Amino acid sequence: MLKFPDIDPVIFHIYGPISLRWYSLAYITGLVVGYFYFKHIDKKYKIFGLASEKVDSLLAYIVFGIILGGRLGYVILYNPKMFLYDPINILNTLQGGMSFHGGLVGFCISTYIFARKNNIIFLKLLDILSCLASIVIFFGRIANFINAELFGRVTNMPWGIIFPGGGPIPRHPSQLYEALTEGLILFLIQNYLLHKKQYKKTGLLSASFGFFYGAMRFIIEFFREPDGHIGYFFDIFNIGQFYCLIMIIISFFIYRHSQKLSVKR
Repeated sequence: MLKFPDIDPVIFHIYGPISLRWYSLAYITGLVVGYFYFKHIDKKYKIFGLASEKVDSLLAYIVFGIILGGRLGYVILYNPKMFLYDPINILNTLQGGMSFHGGLVGFCISTYIFARKNNIIFLKLLDILSCLASIVIFFGRIANFINAELFGRVTNMPWGIIFPGGGPIPRHPSQLYEALTEGLILFLIQNYLLHKKQYKKTGLLSASFGFFYGAMRFIIEFFREPDGHIGYFFDIFNIGQFYCLIMIIISFFIYRHSQKLSVKR
């Protein structure tokens, strides 16, 4: 077993309660890298031809959608009692509480609004964004590890880690599992399809992302400790896996839609 590395989640304090945290830096880094990679893809494959100010606007839409959707998603999908008994606590993000699936919904809605406003095919834009979403996911999961949050279930494997707040027993570093699969491996899959110019089949890349993310996350949830206030269903499954199944089903319908579009052409 391994001891959790002594990493302070706060890089440095700026003033009073204001500080720069690894968590914030990770997401900022992921978004900035994704921003420049999007511009590279757009220029290389000549898909949208968006001006720099339009890409800046798209980034703002995405950030707003992810933050709002992630927070509301956590409240609605994972902790509805917070909303019912203490609505003002929804604004207290310092205590954590963000949902990937909620953030994904917010991301899709904000992207749709941007696409409609700029006369861009929504699904086509979603296809390209799916090729860089794993960059943000990768850095985000690394930040989860640094924060010693969202750790895994108890294990006797030699790479098990004793996390602060996880008791004196080793646990799966499930955050790193997710960084590897949903981050690195999914990035390679999506960009392999992009390189093969599968973006010409509108919806295919979006369907691929939803399917592979949903499948990978579903499997990793078996190694991840569920939220204490939710627990398990049938003593083995958790609610996150249910949402992953919904992702996979939606991805199937997007794929069918993509195939129909290809036939029409």
